[in-house]
Amino acid sequence: MCGICGIINFNNKPVKQPLIRKMMKKIKHRGPDDEGIYIDNNVGFGFVRLSILDLSYQGHQPMLDDNGRYIIIHNGEVYNYIEIREELKKIGHKFKSNTDTEVILKSYIEWGINCLNKFNGMWAFAIYDKKVKKVLISRDRYGIKPFYYFINDEQFIFASEIPAILSVLKHKLKANNQAIFDYLVFNRSDHTEQTFFKEINKLQHGHNISLQIDNHHIQSINQKIKIEQWYNLPERVKKGVQFKNPQEYQKLLSSAIGLRLRSDVPIGVCLSGGLDSSSIVATLLNDYKKDDLNTFSAVYGYGVQNDESEFIKLFSKSIKNMYFTTPSAESLAADIPRFIKAHGEPVPSTSPYAQFKVMQLAQKNVVVTLDGQGADEQLAGYHYFFGYFFKGLLKQLSLLKLLKEIFYYIRLHKSLYGLKTFIYFLLPSKLRTSIRVNEKGYLVDHFVNKYSSNSIIASRLYNSQSLHESLLDHFEYKLEHLLKWEDKNSMFFSLESRVPFLDYRLVEKTLASSKHKMINNGWTKYILREAMKGILVDDIRFRKDDVGFGTPESNWFKEEYFQNYFLDIIHSDSFKERKIIDTLKASELLKKHLNGKAEVSKEIWKIINLELWFREFID
Repeated sequence: MCGICGIINFNNKPVKQPLIRKMMKKIKHRGPDDEGIYIDNNVGFGFVRLSILDLSYQGHQPMLDDNGRYIIIHNGEVYNYIEIREELKKIGHKFKSNTDTEVILKSYIEWGINCLNKFNGMWAFAIYDKKVKKVLISRDRYGIKPFYYFINDEQFIFASEIPAILSVLKHKLKANNQAIFDYLVFNRSDHTEQTFFKEINKLQHGHNISLQIDNHHIQSINQKIKIEQWYNLPERVKKGVQFKNPQEYQKLLSSAIGLRLRSDVPIGVCLSGGLDSSSIVATLLNDYKKDDLNTFSAVYGYGVQNDESEFIKLFSKSIKNMYFTTPSAESLAADIPRFIKAHGEPVPSTSPYAQFKVMQLAQKNVVVTLDGQGADEQLAGYHYFFGYFFKGLLKQLSLLKLLKEIFYYIRLHKSLYGLKTFIYFLLPSKLRTSIRVNEKGYLVDHFVNKYSSNSIIASRLYNSQSLHESLLDHFEYKLEHLLKWEDKNSMFFSLESRVPFLDYRLVEKTLASSKHKMINNGWTKYILREAMKGILVDDIRFRKDDVGFGTPESNWFKEEYFQNYFLDIIHSDSFKERKIIDTLKASELLKKHLNGKAEVSKEIWKIINLELWFREFID
């Protein structure tokens, strides 16, 4: 797990080493153990290393092949590197290290880009072929590891984090208002290749970039860069085989977890108390007898909003090393500047801050953590998935099944939320957007009129026609922002975060399975609940809510400090000049929150976060 960066000059000008070092300095937290630079005239690579596998100098990057033709920088882990290495040895390859990076490089030399299909893991890497002057850049299937880039006629600049790119640009960048609109209205980001910065894009998950460096005959940017999709989840799911029973699911989940135990450094688990992270812990205890397990959790006190301690402590008899942190309004106020810097882009709630504090806690004890990210998106964990489920049943004219499932949902959850989302998803996309805009009520009309028609959230993510389609759309348009926050939180504290639920074998087989393995008789994540029978305690296995690393932000923003903080922001000259949010309406929003007429803590946080991001990165 590391940080990568680089500059490629199309005008054949040599890359200056101080520029690469400047970029590396910005991402040094991603790799405190080692660093390296490779420059070949107009191609420059930078690397900072967090040592996980083979802690010796043999794992140093940039790494060259035996002949010095190929050079690689790699961020991530390929967990099945041992099996692939044995396959390569039989063909005749020899290895100097015990790293997965050398396996990636020699796999590419042997099989070309087809090697990607062999990898089980997370990655963003760049390989430079010095002989033919080409660079191949690849990103993993689901976007677990980040890759950002800037391109113009003169150069291609890339890095694991945006601030590294900003540090070497010759001009200041403007904010991407379309990204800001989607963030404020839909709480979404990272659903396209765009970022919050104009001119900086991210390589989409499951895609490659090919760059031709020897460009004497190349005139346009489109000729210099070729972006192709190498992994297509819907196609894989169509060809996939579904799970026959919960026991088969449990076996594959256990295999995914076991594969992610490969490490030469200590490992722990981020334990929220929910079904997903608890299933990982229970599997480690049951299948791998990990008596020395470390867990890290955020708690707030019994009865406090989003406190999960009663579920976390159900493991207290089985786990000796349980660590706890208590994020608070005071800690958030103190941490805001570095939290904003750590993420580089706005985040739509304080939940990532809870994870931020958990990672800070974990840093003192381990180097690698396991996390339950991705389970909700493949097992319909969020309650709005009932809306898609009901919509699919209606489209299929399965009316008796629809009525039955609505009955079970209401009886089990004592809520109409699933029905509200059902109705919402049946509406035309323009009306869906209008409803969301009106819910916020604080956006300037001109801003809404300019950017609402270009948003793809209502027309794509919210336009799924069935549960299965919605799950696939979530992998395409929604999951990645969660993975980005996880990466930024963990790497800020020099930790590697691994997500076993996103083992591609598990994802493909789950999404190929019947919808009733996801939702059944009012229960979400049905097959996981059945698979954990006898392994995970029923108090957690039959939990109906899904909190994750939540925070009591509603209470936090009623405290006097944050009231004044919010008012200072919305009455500042810089805030007014942006012409995005109406100051008067934002003030009314705070009043409604304080007198209990509305729960709008997320909106308060989004407004604070957005303005502070502007000041830090744009102004």
